[in-house]
Amino acid sequence: MTQAVIDSAPPATTPPGGVHRVVVVGGGASGLELVTQLGNRLGKNGKVQITLVERARTHLWKPLLHAVAAGSLDRAQHELNYLAQAHWHHFIYRLGEMVGLDRVAKQIHLAATIDDEGREITPATNVGYDTLVIAVGSVTNDFGTPGAATFAVPLETPDQASRFNRRLINACLRANSQEGPIRPGQLHVAIIGAGATGTELAAELHRTVRSVVSHGLDRIKPETDIRIVLVEAAERILPALPERISDATAALLAEMGVQVRTGIRVSEVRADGVCLANGELIPSELVVWSAGVKAPDFLAGIGGLDTNRINQLAVLPTLQTTGDPDIFAIGDCCSCPRPGFAAPVPPRAQAAHQQASHMIRQIEARLAGRPLTDFVYRDFGSLVSLGEYSTVGNLMGFLVGKSMFIEGYFARLMYRSLYKMHQSALHGHGPTFWRTLVGALSSRAEPAVKLH
Repeated sequence: MTQAVIDSAPPATTPPGGVHRVVVVGGGASGLELVTQLGNRLGKNGKVQITLVERARTHLWKPLLHAVAAGSLDRAQHELNYLAQAHWHHFIYRLGEMVGLDRVAKQIHLAATIDDEGREITPATNVGYDTLVIAVGSVTNDFGTPGAATFAVPLETPDQASRFNRRLINACLRANSQEGPIRPGQLHVAIIGAGATGTELAAELHRTVRSVVSHGLDRIKPETDIRIVLVEAAERILPALPERISDATAALLAEMGVQVRTGIRVSEVRADGVCLANGELIPSELVVWSAGVKAPDFLAGIGGLDTNRINQLAVLPTLQTTGDPDIFAIGDCCSCPRPGFAAPVPPRAQAAHQQASHMIRQIEARLAGRPLTDFVYRDFGSLVSLGEYSTVGNLMGFLVGKSMFIEGYFARLMYRSLYKMHQSALHGHGPTFWRTLVGALSSRAEPAVKLH
Protein backbone atom coordinates (compact mmCIF):
# COMPACT_ATOMS: atom_id res chain seq x y z
CA MET A 1 0.00 0.00 0.00
CA THR A 2 1.33 3.42 -0.91
CA GLN A 3 1.76 5.72 2.04
CA ALA A 4 -0.04 9.03 1.84
CA VAL A 5 2.10 12.14 2.19
CA ILE A 6 1.11 15.34 3.99
CA ASP A 7 2.74 18.12 2.01
CA SER A 8 1.61 20.82 4.41
CA ALA A 9 3.38 19.35 7.44
CA PRO A 10 5.57 22.10 8.92
CA PRO A 11 9.27 21.44 9.44
CA ALA A 12 10.50 20.86 12.95
CA THR A 13 11.66 23.91 14.81
CA THR A 14 15.06 23.96 16.48
CA PRO A 15 15.69 26.21 19.50
CA PRO A 16 18.66 28.54 19.79
CA GLY A 17 21.82 26.51 20.14
CA GLY A 18 20.90 24.05 17.43
CA VAL A 19 19.78 21.15 19.63
CA HIS A 20 16.30 19.81 18.86
CA ARG A 21 14.53 18.48 21.96
CA VAL A 22 12.54 15.29 21.53
CA VAL A 23 10.61 14.34 24.66
CA VAL A 24 8.88 10.94 24.91
CA VAL A 25 6.46 10.43 27.79
CA GLY A 26 5.98 6.78 28.75
CA GLY A 27 8.51 3.95 28.86
CA GLY A 28 6.32 1.08 27.73
CA ALA A 29 7.04 -1.02 24.66
CA SER A 30 6.56 1.76 22.11
CA GLY A 31 8.14 4.59 24.11
CA LEU A 32 11.24 2.67 25.15
CA GLU A 33 11.83 1.23 21.69
CA LEU A 34 11.49 4.75 20.27
CA VAL A 35 14.00 6.48 22.57
CA THR A 36 16.45 3.59 22.27
CA GLN A 37 16.49 3.69 18.49
CA LEU A 38 16.52 7.50 18.38
CA GLY A 39 19.40 7.55 20.83
CA ASN A 40 21.37 5.10 18.72
CA ARG A 41 20.72 7.07 15.52
CA LEU A 42 20.58 10.70 16.61
CA GLY A 43 21.69 10.99 20.22
CA LYS A 44 25.36 10.28 19.61
CA ASN A 45 26.08 13.37 17.52
CA GLY A 46 24.60 15.84 20.00
CA LYS A 47 22.32 17.46 17.44
CA VAL A 48 19.21 16.00 19.05
CA GLN A 49 18.46 15.78 22.76
CA ILE A 50 16.24 12.79 23.51
CA THR A 51 14.48 12.56 26.86
CA LEU A 52 12.32 9.79 28.26
CA VAL A 53 9.90 10.75 31.04
CA GLU A 54 8.68 7.75 33.02
CA ARG A 55 7.32 7.38 36.56
CA ALA A 56 8.68 3.83 37.01
CA ARG A 57 12.34 2.87 37.30
CA THR A 58 12.26 -0.38 35.38
CA HIS A 59 10.56 -1.73 32.26
CA LEU A 60 8.86 -5.09 31.79
CA TRP A 61 7.14 -6.07 28.55
CA LYS A 62 3.42 -5.84 29.38
CA PRO A 63 2.36 -9.18 27.79
CA LEU A 64 4.51 -10.89 30.44
CA LEU A 65 2.49 -9.55 33.37
CA HIS A 66 0.12 -12.51 33.50
CA ALA A 67 3.12 -14.85 33.93
CA VAL A 68 4.46 -12.70 36.78
CA ALA A 69 1.04 -12.77 38.45
CA ALA A 70 0.83 -16.54 38.09
CA GLY A 71 4.36 -17.02 39.39
CA SER A 72 5.70 -18.76 36.29
CA LEU A 73 8.11 -15.89 35.51
CA ASP A 74 10.57 -14.08 37.77
CA ARG A 75 10.28 -10.39 36.85
CA ALA A 76 13.83 -9.68 38.07
CA GLN A 77 15.24 -11.71 35.17
CA HIS A 78 13.31 -9.71 32.56
CA GLU A 79 13.18 -6.16 33.92
CA LEU A 80 15.25 -3.45 32.29
CA ASN A 81 16.55 -0.45 34.24
CA TYR A 82 15.70 2.84 32.53
CA LEU A 83 18.73 4.67 33.89
CA ALA A 84 21.11 2.02 32.56
CA GLN A 85 19.33 1.86 29.19
CA ALA A 86 19.59 5.64 28.86
CA HIS A 87 23.32 5.51 29.58
CA TRP A 88 23.90 2.76 27.02
CA HIS A 89 21.77 4.28 24.26
CA HIS A 90 22.41 8.03 24.45
CA PHE A 91 19.14 9.42 25.82
CA ILE A 92 18.15 11.12 29.08
CA TYR A 93 15.88 9.43 31.63
CA ARG A 94 13.73 11.69 33.80
CA LEU A 95 11.91 10.12 36.73
CA GLY A 96 8.48 11.68 36.98
CA GLU A 97 4.80 11.60 36.08
CA MET A 98 3.30 13.95 33.52
CA VAL A 99 0.34 15.85 34.98
CA GLY A 100 -0.05 18.83 32.66
CA LEU A 101 0.81 20.39 29.31
CA ASP A 102 1.50 23.99 28.23
CA ARG A 103 1.37 23.99 24.43
CA VAL A 104 2.18 27.71 24.16
CA ALA A 105 5.39 27.47 26.20
CA LYS A 106 6.03 23.95 24.81
CA GLN A 107 6.46 22.42 28.24
CA ILE A 108 5.11 19.40 30.06
CA HIS A 109 4.49 19.56 33.80
CA LEU A 110 5.82 16.79 36.02
CA ALA A 111 4.60 16.07 39.53
CA ALA A 112 7.04 15.60 42.39
CA THR A 113 8.06 12.02 43.07
CA ILE A 114 7.85 10.73 46.64
CA ASP A 115 9.47 7.60 48.10
CA ASP A 116 7.83 5.03 50.39
CA GLU A 117 8.95 7.02 53.46
CA GLY A 118 7.24 10.19 52.28
CA ARG A 119 10.46 11.95 51.27
CA GLU A 120 10.70 13.88 48.01
CA ILE A 121 12.95 12.31 45.38
CA THR A 122 12.47 14.81 42.55
CA PRO A 123 10.58 18.12 42.77
CA ALA A 124 7.71 19.20 40.57
CA THR A 125 9.20 20.65 37.41
CA ASN A 126 8.68 21.53 33.76
CA VAL A 127 10.39 19.90 30.77
CA GLY A 128 10.62 21.78 27.49
CA TYR A 129 10.20 20.12 24.11
CA ASP A 130 10.29 20.82 20.39
CA THR A 131 8.77 17.46 19.46
CA LEU A 132 6.62 15.70 22.04
CA VAL A 133 5.60 12.04 21.77
CA ILE A 134 3.02 10.77 24.27
CA ALA A 135 3.25 7.00 24.75
CA VAL A 136 1.74 6.43 28.18
CA GLY A 137 -0.13 3.25 27.24
CA SER A 138 -3.37 2.20 28.87
CA VAL A 139 -4.77 1.36 32.29
CA THR A 140 -7.51 -0.99 33.43
CA ASN A 141 -11.07 0.23 33.05
CA ASP A 142 -13.30 -1.16 35.81
CA PHE A 143 -16.28 0.88 34.51
CA GLY A 144 -16.96 2.11 38.04
CA THR A 145 -18.00 -1.36 39.23
CA PRO A 146 -18.57 -1.22 43.01
CA GLY A 147 -15.77 -2.87 44.96
CA ALA A 148 -13.52 -3.45 41.95
CA ALA A 149 -10.92 -0.89 43.01
CA THR A 150 -10.87 -2.25 46.58
CA PHE A 151 -11.00 -6.03 46.21
CA ALA A 152 -9.76 -6.79 42.67
CA VAL A 153 -6.16 -6.54 41.52
CA PRO A 154 -5.59 -5.07 38.04
CA LEU A 155 -2.63 -6.14 35.91
CA GLU A 156 -1.28 -2.85 34.60
CA THR A 157 2.19 -2.83 36.16
CA PRO A 158 4.82 -5.32 37.37
CA ASP A 159 4.14 -4.23 40.96
CA GLN A 160 0.46 -5.13 40.63
CA ALA A 161 1.32 -8.50 39.08
CA SER A 162 3.76 -9.21 41.93
CA ARG A 163 1.15 -8.07 44.44
CA PHE A 164 -1.36 -10.61 43.16
CA ASN A 165 1.27 -13.36 43.18
CA ARG A 166 2.11 -12.60 46.82
CA ARG A 167 -1.58 -12.60 47.68
CA LEU A 168 -1.94 -15.99 46.00
CA ILE A 169 1.04 -17.54 47.80
CA ASN A 170 -0.09 -16.09 51.13
CA ALA A 171 -3.59 -17.50 50.61
CA CYS A 172 -2.16 -20.97 50.06
CA LEU A 173 0.09 -20.76 53.13
CA ARG A 174 -2.77 -19.42 55.23
CA ALA A 175 -5.15 -22.16 54.12
CA ASN A 176 -2.59 -24.87 54.83
CA SER A 177 -1.78 -23.63 58.36
CA GLN A 178 -5.20 -22.54 59.66
CA GLU A 179 -6.96 -24.67 62.26
CA GLY A 180 -10.39 -24.83 60.66
CA PRO A 181 -11.37 -26.22 57.26
CA ILE A 182 -10.72 -24.33 54.05
CA ARG A 183 -13.61 -21.95 53.41
CA PRO A 184 -15.63 -22.07 50.17
CA GLY A 185 -13.96 -19.63 47.80
CA GLN A 186 -10.86 -19.20 49.95
CA LEU A 187 -8.60 -20.55 47.19
CA HIS A 188 -10.85 -19.73 44.26
CA VAL A 189 -9.60 -17.24 41.67
CA ALA A 190 -12.10 -15.15 39.71
CA ILE A 191 -10.70 -13.44 36.62
CA ILE A 192 -12.91 -10.68 35.24
CA GLY A 193 -12.39 -10.24 31.53
CA ALA A 194 -11.51 -12.99 29.06
CA GLY A 195 -9.31 -11.03 26.72
CA ALA A 196 -5.76 -12.20 26.07
CA THR A 197 -4.48 -11.26 29.55
CA GLY A 198 -7.32 -12.90 31.48
CA THR A 199 -7.35 -16.03 29.35
CA GLU A 200 -3.59 -16.52 29.52
CA LEU A 201 -3.63 -15.92 33.28
CA ALA A 202 -6.32 -18.57 33.79
CA ALA A 203 -4.22 -21.20 32.00
CA GLU A 204 -1.01 -20.25 33.81
CA LEU A 205 -2.72 -20.30 37.22
CA HIS A 206 -4.11 -23.77 36.64
CA ARG A 207 -0.56 -25.10 36.62
CA THR A 208 1.26 -22.78 39.02
CA VAL A 209 -1.22 -23.00 41.91
CA ARG A 210 -0.97 -26.77 41.80
CA SER A 211 2.81 -26.50 41.69
CA VAL A 212 2.81 -24.30 44.80
CA VAL A 213 0.58 -26.77 46.64
CA SER A 214 2.85 -29.66 45.66
CA HIS A 215 5.70 -28.10 47.68
CA GLY A 216 4.49 -29.58 50.97
CA LEU A 217 1.09 -27.89 51.38
CA ASP A 218 -0.60 -31.24 51.92
CA ARG A 219 -3.77 -29.95 53.59
CA ILE A 220 -4.89 -28.37 50.30
CA LYS A 221 -6.68 -30.64 47.83
CA PRO A 222 -6.41 -29.09 44.35
CA GLU A 223 -9.34 -31.09 42.98
CA THR A 224 -11.81 -29.66 45.51
CA ASP A 225 -10.22 -26.59 47.12
CA ILE A 226 -8.92 -24.75 44.04
CA ARG A 227 -11.11 -23.35 41.30
CA ILE A 228 -10.42 -20.83 38.54
CA VAL A 229 -13.39 -18.98 37.06
CA LEU A 230 -13.10 -16.78 33.95
CA VAL A 231 -15.95 -14.26 33.54
CA GLU A 232 -16.61 -12.41 30.27
CA ALA A 233 -19.45 -10.01 29.43
CA ALA A 234 -19.28 -10.84 25.70
CA GLU A 235 -20.81 -13.98 24.26
CA ARG A 236 -17.42 -15.69 23.90
CA ILE A 237 -13.92 -15.45 25.31
CA LEU A 238 -11.29 -13.51 23.33
CA PRO A 239 -14.06 -11.45 21.66
CA ALA A 240 -11.56 -9.26 19.77
CA LEU A 241 -9.94 -12.26 18.06
CA PRO A 242 -11.23 -14.60 15.35
CA GLU A 243 -13.92 -17.01 16.51
CA ARG A 244 -11.83 -20.07 15.63
CA ILE A 245 -9.15 -18.97 18.12
CA SER A 246 -11.82 -18.36 20.74
CA ASP A 247 -13.35 -21.82 20.25
CA ALA A 248 -9.99 -23.63 20.34
CA THR A 249 -8.94 -21.77 23.48
CA ALA A 250 -12.26 -22.44 25.22
CA ALA A 251 -11.87 -26.15 24.51
CA LEU A 252 -8.38 -26.20 26.00
CA LEU A 253 -9.53 -24.32 29.11
CA ALA A 254 -12.38 -26.78 29.55
CA GLU A 255 -9.90 -29.67 29.47
CA MET A 256 -7.96 -28.01 32.30
CA GLY A 257 -11.06 -27.60 34.40
CA VAL A 258 -11.17 -23.80 34.16
CA GLN A 259 -14.79 -22.66 34.49
CA VAL A 260 -15.76 -20.14 31.81
CA ARG A 261 -18.79 -17.85 32.20
CA THR A 262 -19.68 -15.74 29.18
CA GLY A 263 -22.51 -13.34 28.36
CA ILE A 264 -22.80 -12.07 31.92
CA ARG A 265 -21.62 -8.84 33.55
CA VAL A 266 -20.15 -8.29 37.00
CA SER A 267 -22.25 -5.99 39.19
CA GLU A 268 -20.03 -5.89 42.29
CA VAL A 269 -16.77 -7.24 43.69
CA ARG A 270 -16.79 -8.14 47.38
CA ALA A 271 -14.23 -9.52 49.80
CA ASP A 272 -15.87 -12.94 49.61
CA GLY A 273 -16.62 -13.09 45.89
CA VAL A 274 -17.95 -11.61 42.68
CA CYS A 275 -21.61 -10.69 42.21
CA LEU A 276 -23.03 -11.16 38.72
CA ALA A 277 -25.78 -9.08 37.14
CA ASN A 278 -28.24 -11.97 37.49
CA GLY A 279 -27.80 -11.96 41.27
CA GLU A 280 -25.47 -14.97 41.44
CA LEU A 281 -22.42 -14.88 43.71
CA ILE A 282 -19.19 -16.55 42.61
CA PRO A 283 -17.30 -17.28 45.85
CA SER A 284 -13.73 -16.09 45.46
CA GLU A 285 -11.29 -14.32 47.75
CA LEU A 286 -8.77 -13.81 44.92
CA VAL A 287 -10.00 -11.56 42.12
CA VAL A 288 -8.16 -10.17 39.08
CA TRP A 289 -9.74 -7.43 36.94
CA SER A 290 -8.64 -7.55 33.30
CA ALA A 291 -11.83 -6.36 31.59
CA GLY A 292 -11.47 -3.25 29.48
CA VAL A 293 -8.78 -0.65 29.05
CA LYS A 294 -8.64 3.11 28.77
CA ALA A 295 -5.96 5.74 28.45
CA PRO A 296 -4.86 7.36 31.75
CA ASP A 297 -7.36 9.88 33.13
CA PHE A 298 -4.91 12.79 33.06
CA LEU A 299 -5.06 12.78 29.24
CA ALA A 300 -8.75 13.73 29.16
CA GLY A 301 -8.68 17.08 27.35
CA ILE A 302 -5.07 17.78 28.33
CA GLY A 303 -3.76 20.99 26.77
CA GLY A 304 -7.00 21.33 24.81
CA LEU A 305 -6.16 18.28 22.69
CA ASP A 306 -8.96 16.11 21.34
CA THR A 307 -9.63 12.89 23.23
CA ASN A 308 -12.32 10.21 22.99
CA ARG A 309 -14.54 8.70 25.68
CA ILE A 310 -11.74 6.46 26.98
CA ASN A 311 -9.22 9.34 27.12
CA GLN A 312 -7.27 8.33 23.99
CA LEU A 313 -5.67 11.19 22.07
CA ALA A 314 -7.09 11.64 18.58
CA VAL A 315 -4.31 11.53 16.00
CA LEU A 316 -3.99 12.00 12.27
CA PRO A 317 -2.65 9.20 10.07
CA THR A 318 0.78 10.78 10.58
CA LEU A 319 0.40 10.10 14.35
CA GLN A 320 0.30 13.84 15.00
CA THR A 321 -2.43 14.92 17.41
CA THR A 322 -5.32 16.64 15.67
CA GLY A 323 -4.76 19.84 17.64
CA ASP A 324 -0.99 20.29 17.51
CA PRO A 325 1.47 19.21 14.77
CA ASP A 326 4.38 19.19 17.24
CA ILE A 327 2.71 16.62 19.52
CA PHE A 328 2.46 12.95 18.52
CA ALA A 329 0.86 9.99 20.27
CA ILE A 330 1.59 6.28 19.82
CA GLY A 331 0.56 3.01 21.40
CA ASP A 332 -2.56 2.30 23.44
CA CYS A 333 -3.07 5.95 24.44
CA CYS A 334 -3.88 7.10 20.91
CA SER A 335 -6.87 6.59 18.64
CA CYS A 336 -5.34 6.21 15.18
CA PRO A 337 -7.59 5.93 12.11
CA ARG A 338 -7.32 2.79 10.03
CA PRO A 339 -8.40 3.34 6.42
CA GLY A 340 -10.94 0.79 5.27
CA PHE A 341 -11.97 -0.17 8.81
CA ALA A 342 -14.66 1.27 11.05
CA ALA A 343 -12.55 0.80 14.17
CA PRO A 344 -9.18 2.50 14.79
CA VAL A 345 -5.86 0.67 15.07
CA PRO A 346 -6.32 -1.93 17.86
CA PRO A 347 -4.40 -1.54 21.14
CA ARG A 348 -1.99 -4.45 20.65
CA ALA A 349 1.72 -4.94 21.22
CA GLN A 350 2.37 -5.35 17.49
CA ALA A 351 0.65 -2.01 16.79
CA ALA A 352 2.79 -0.25 19.40
CA HIS A 353 5.95 -1.79 17.91
CA GLN A 354 4.99 -0.69 14.40
CA GLN A 355 4.11 2.85 15.51
CA ALA A 356 7.43 3.21 17.34
CA SER A 357 9.28 2.21 14.16
CA HIS A 358 7.20 4.67 12.13
CA MET A 359 7.83 7.49 14.61
CA ILE A 360 11.58 7.11 14.13
CA ARG A 361 11.14 7.86 10.43
CA GLN A 362 8.72 10.70 11.20
CA ILE A 363 11.17 12.46 13.50
CA GLU A 364 14.02 12.01 11.03
CA ALA A 365 11.78 13.49 8.33
CA ARG A 366 10.86 16.48 10.52
CA LEU A 367 14.47 17.22 11.29
CA ALA A 368 15.34 17.08 7.58
CA GLY A 369 12.36 19.23 6.57
CA ARG A 370 10.75 16.43 4.58
CA PRO A 371 6.98 15.80 4.53
CA LEU A 372 5.55 13.22 6.90
CA THR A 373 4.00 9.92 5.83
CA ASP A 374 0.90 8.10 7.05
CA PHE A 375 1.15 5.18 9.42
CA VAL A 376 -0.20 1.94 7.92
CA TYR A 377 -0.98 -0.84 10.39
CA ARG A 378 -0.19 -4.38 9.29
CA ASP A 379 -2.03 -7.13 11.18
CA PHE A 380 0.28 -10.14 11.42
CA GLY A 381 -2.27 -12.17 13.35
CA SER A 382 -3.00 -13.01 16.95
CA LEU A 383 -1.52 -15.54 19.34
CA VAL A 384 -2.72 -16.66 22.77
CA SER A 385 -0.36 -18.56 25.06
CA LEU A 386 -1.80 -21.11 27.46
CA GLY A 387 1.52 -21.71 29.14
CA GLU A 388 2.88 -25.23 28.92
CA TYR A 389 -0.45 -26.58 27.70
CA SER A 390 -0.56 -25.03 24.22
CA THR A 391 -0.53 -21.86 22.15
CA VAL A 392 -3.18 -21.03 19.57
CA GLY A 393 -3.54 -18.27 17.02
CA ASN A 394 -3.56 -17.25 13.41
CA LEU A 395 -0.97 -15.71 11.12
CA MET A 396 -2.16 -13.07 8.68
CA GLY A 397 -0.57 -12.81 5.26
CA PHE A 398 0.95 -16.26 5.66
CA LEU A 399 0.95 -18.56 2.62
CA VAL A 400 0.02 -16.25 -0.28
CA GLY A 401 -1.84 -13.67 1.78
CA LYS A 402 -4.27 -16.03 3.51
CA SER A 403 -4.97 -16.39 7.21
CA MET A 404 -3.50 -19.56 8.69
CA PHE A 405 -4.69 -21.10 11.96
CA ILE A 406 -1.86 -22.54 14.06
CA GLU A 407 -1.52 -24.17 17.45
CA GLY A 408 0.91 -26.23 19.47
CA TYR A 409 4.68 -26.01 19.43
CA PHE A 410 4.98 -23.90 16.26
CA ALA A 411 2.49 -21.38 17.62
CA ARG A 412 4.45 -21.24 20.88
CA LEU A 413 7.64 -20.44 18.98
CA MET A 414 5.87 -17.65 17.11
CA TYR A 415 4.52 -16.25 20.39
CA ARG A 416 7.98 -16.21 21.95
CA SER A 417 9.40 -14.54 18.84
CA LEU A 418 7.25 -11.47 19.55
CA TYR A 419 9.11 -10.93 22.82
CA LYS A 420 12.44 -11.56 21.12
CA MET A 421 11.60 -8.85 18.59
CA HIS A 422 10.99 -6.43 21.45
CA GLN A 423 14.25 -7.41 23.14
CA SER A 424 16.16 -7.04 19.86
CA ALA A 425 14.77 -3.52 19.44
CA LEU A 426 16.14 -2.65 22.88
CA HIS A 427 19.44 -4.57 22.95
CA GLY A 428 20.29 -5.74 19.43
CA HIS A 429 20.25 -9.27 18.03
CA GLY A 430 23.52 -10.47 19.53
CA PRO A 431 22.85 -9.48 23.14
CA THR A 432 19.30 -10.86 22.86
CA PHE A 433 20.66 -14.25 21.80
CA TRP A 434 23.04 -14.42 24.77
CA ARG A 435 20.37 -13.22 27.20
CA THR A 436 18.07 -15.97 25.97
CA LEU A 437 20.77 -18.61 26.35
CA VAL A 438 21.77 -17.51 29.86
CA GLY A 439 18.12 -17.33 30.92
CA ALA A 440 17.45 -20.86 29.66
CA LEU A 441 20.44 -22.24 31.55
CA SER A 442 19.72 -20.43 34.82
CA SER A 443 16.05 -21.48 34.83
CA ARG A 444 17.10 -25.12 35.15
CA ALA A 445 18.51 -24.45 38.63
CA GLU A 446 15.40 -22.71 39.96
CA PRO A 447 11.90 -23.85 40.97
CA ALA A 448 9.37 -23.99 38.14
CA VAL A 449 7.15 -21.54 40.01
CA LYS A 450 7.88 -18.50 42.17
CA LEU A 451 7.36 -19.40 45.86
CA HIS A 452 7.87 -16.03 47.58
